[in-house]
Amino acid sequence: MIEPGIVKIENLKSEDSSRISRIIKFEGQLDESNIDENSIKVYELIAKYPQKLFLLLDFEKLEYMNSKSIGYLADWYGRIKEGKGKIVISSAPKNIMEIMEGVGLNELIGCYSSFTDAQKALLGN
Repeated sequence: MIEPGIVKIENLKSEDSSRISRIIKFEGQLDESNIDENSIKVYELIAKYPQKLFLLLDFEKLEYMNSKSIGYLADWYGRIKEGKGKIVISSAPKNIMEIMEGVGLNELIGCYSSFTDAQKALLGN
């Protein structure tokens, strides 16, 4: 059975108190049936912290994302960068990385094979 997309937001410890750091864990499939609903959670977070928001997107359990999901991801990147924040991706499965590379998002958003490497790149520690 294919699981619907689930988005969970958790705090991420940072030594820099001027930053708002969060982990967003994606699970299952993000597609037409659930991406709009799930993206609202991320937009609410960006609206709440428009400046210096640092996001680590954990794709380890993400199985699929459609083109609309890619569009949201690009928009989140733009909004976070505009607010002097940063966004990175960790642990994306091969099929997700192929999508990211195909549309060039890996050129904008740092993609790391491990959570630890992504965390270091995001927070510099």
